[in-house]
Amino acid sequence: MRDESPSRTAAAVAVARGLAELLPPEAQLARDPYGAAFSYRGVREHLGKLRPLAETRVMKAWILYMQVRTRVIDDALRAFLAAGGRQVVLLGAGYDTRALRLPELADATILEVDHPATQGRKRSVLAKLGADSPARYVTWDFETRAMEDLPDVLEEAGLDRAQPVFTIWEGVTMYLTEAAIDASLRAIRAWSPAGSKLAMTYFVKTRIAQPSLVTRMAKAVVATFGEPWRFGWDPAELPAYLEARGFKLERDVAIAAAARVLLPAELAALIKDPGRRFSLASAPEAIGLAS
Repeated sequence: MRDESPSRTAAAVAVARGLAELLPPEAQLARDPYGAAFSYRGVREHLGKLRPLAETRVMKAWILYMQVRTRVIDDALRAFLAAGGRQVVLLGAGYDTRALRLPELADATILEVDHPATQGRKRSVLAKLGADSPARYVTWDFETRAMEDLPDVLEEAGLDRAQPVFTIWEGVTMYLTEAAIDASLRAIRAWSPAGSKLAMTYFVKTRIAQPSLVTRMAKAVVATFGEPWRFGWDPAELPAYLEARGFKLERDVAIAAAARVLLPAELAALIKDPGRRFSLASAPEAIGLAS
């Protein structure tokens, strides 16, 4: 992200969620009535006119992908809440609207952490919509502030570090350096007592190191926004990587595989990329962090 500009990739993700209402009903897995408002070109006001575009193979695949990615995290969050969890941290929250669209969060403490430019635009857009989010905003410049300080800042904002936390790290890891990944995971673990969960999305390492033509094109586009792809994991190495930082991997699945469970077969077939994944990890009772 460029220094003082709101994240454009966050806007693209939000708009994709908003465009879900152009999909068949059975594909609307996580409708977001606020998402399209984060467009820079008035998408929300002209949604109906975009139906032909949403029917193109590439655009439909993108919208469907975002529905599946959003839904798998929503389902994991709902399970945490059903088990009694009442705290949520969204790290690099972007234009996430779970605090508004999930009624299960009504009694939860929700803390959204992001860059001041993106967060400022989000609050401005929601204010224009008359949407009063119950989230607490934690302004954080990831480029200039040390991640090791964030747990204390979250506590000052109302996080109870003695109670389980569900941390959402969605659509972020691919933009970070390996050092930033390590620092972030250690910070997340510091605010995650036993019973906490970490839901994150990531790219497979080969998707960045050996990209296909389509991936190279997408990579070039996001780089022009000042948000280049930098990092990916080898799924086989992820369990040990997380364990060294205090987490136990519970689930790791390709979004394409989740699509085959959640969508009709003909729509799931449009999501082919096996290199985009979702993982869920837990914070065990005892931890021993690698140095």
